[in-house]
Amino acid sequence: MELISRPRRLRTTPGLRKMVRETRVDASSLVYPMFVMDGTGKTDEIKALPGQYRYTVDMVDAKIEEMLKAGVNSIMLFGIPDHKDEVGSQAYAEDGIIQRAIRYIKEKYPEMYVIADVCLCEYTSHGHCGLICECGGHHDVDNDSTLELLSKTAVSQALAGADMVAPSDMMDGRVGAIREALDANGLTNTPIMSYAVKYASSFYGPFREAAGSAPSFGDRRSYQMDYHNRREGVKEALLDVEEGADIIMVKPATAYLDVIREVYEATDVPVATYSVSGEYAMVKAAAAQGWIDEKSIMCEMAVAAFRAGASIYETYYAKELAECIREGRIG
Repeated sequence: MELISRPRRLRTTPGLRKMVRETRVDASSLVYPMFVMDGTGKTDEIKALPGQYRYTVDMVDAKIEEMLKAGVNSIMLFGIPDHKDEVGSQAYAEDGIIQRAIRYIKEKYPEMYVIADVCLCEYTSHGHCGLICECGGHHDVDNDSTLELLSKTAVSQALAGADMVAPSDMMDGRVGAIREALDANGLTNTPIMSYAVKYASSFYGPFREAAGSAPSFGDRRSYQMDYHNRREGVKEALLDVEEGADIIMVKPATAYLDVIREVYEATDVPVATYSVSGEYAMVKAAAAQGWIDEKSIMCEMAVAAFRAGASIYETYYAKELAECIREGRIG
């Protein structure tokens, strides 16, 4: 009798199942987003992001130590200044909130890898990511004049001690401008993580409350990407790599796994993704109602991003994920 050969599933015990995993997650790949604000002695809870806070510089210690203890060694800083103006001057001020926070953290916790967000939206009185001009009878962002201020911002952050700068503004040509400015100031070893593939997404809502960065007029669709487009994301990524980006960010994460994969396959640099505020807030809200298992959903979302091709995962759940990795729940 002729035997018919059939493909078999791998018969696994729990130990073998972990040994042969195709996708592995490590705490060193996690980045925690952190909000710092002007003032002293204050910690403000962000209502739209349960469990997340804004900190004055003198109040960051407990959170930094909590992250390091969990095994999370990378943070991204977002600044919330008291003073905002038309040109976002506090973004590149030597004594700006981000610059002070970087100096404090790097001096006290040199083992913490500090990434600085490069954008003007949190610093401008109008909430847009660049300078505003009147173009064709209506107001719009002036791409080219914004590049100089973004470059000044990145240089000031790197001089303050930032390990990496991460332009999130989506202005054309800003990676090349920033790379040139960093190099001209002797900062040739400062890497750039470019938000090259940043979609105009409704998932950002809670962040805008956290950072006070909602536009006072219009929206950001003229410079952020249309979420209908996938190939455009690859084009944007390749352009930024050509300009000198060391890492490419895809944002948001979970609704854009196909784009993460496309960018991973098209480029030869590491791919990062940001599980943004709306993703976190939805999981928190559903978990509070008892509708989902928060830890299981959190882990599944993270693994999905890594499985799609991400090497770096920025998330408000960084500490909790690191704990799950240590417990062997994922990893």
